[in-house]
Formats: sequence, structure tokens, C-alpha cells
Amino acid sequence: MCNELGHGLLESIYQKAYALALEQAGLRFAQQFPIDVSFRGIAMGEFRADLVVESLVIVELKALQAIESAHERQLTNYLRATEFEVGLLFNFCPKAQFRRLIFDNDRKVARAAAGISQ
Repeated sequence: MCNELGHGLLESIYQKAYALALEQAGLRFAQQFPIDVSFRGIAMGEFRADLVVESLVIVELKALQAIESAHERQLTNYLRATEFEVGLLFNFCPKAQFRRLIFDNDRKVARAAAGISQ
């Protein structure tokens, strides 16, 4: 995508382009996917993940100088708050960067053992 669009654009432009690429590839996705955060069973607030692809992977997009540990923690928090176990972090500027994060999720394992689907 960086090769086609170049670098230095807003994150929102890369997100629209990424969504178009997913659509053209025939993949299902949701944009600005809401993630509820609770503490002791009480709702505390909501995150918004840039994309969720095929109901399996959270995709977080950035247009910054570099991926920092705070961005990885953000994605880890999204994975922790959901049943998703795989997250992809893409940074488009000034040079494309990519990170894949895995977070084993006990809630997902427990739901599968109980025969509960998502």
C-alpha cells in the first residue's frame, strides 16, 4: 500500500485504502470495531480497533515515525479485552513496518470447552 500511496499521508487515508484492499480481496471486515472494557463486571469504557478482519484478527494502523512499545501495548490491550488472539500492527510512515502479536485468551478457550460460539 505504501508503494502505491507513498508515505506521509494521514492514518485515515491508509485505513480507507486498507479497507478497499480487503474488500477487493473478498475478505469480511469491520471498521472502528467497538471493544468494551470492564472491571469487576462493570463497564468502564470503550476502545475502537481500526479493523477486525474475518472476525479473527484485530488490525491497528499507524502513520507515525516508528512503531513504539506504547502501540504494541495498545494492541495487546485490545486482544486482552476481546476473544481475539491475533493482532496486526501496521505503520506506514516513513518506511512500512509490521508487528504480529499473539495473546492467548482463556475466555476463548473456556467458551470453546463449554460449546459456546462467538
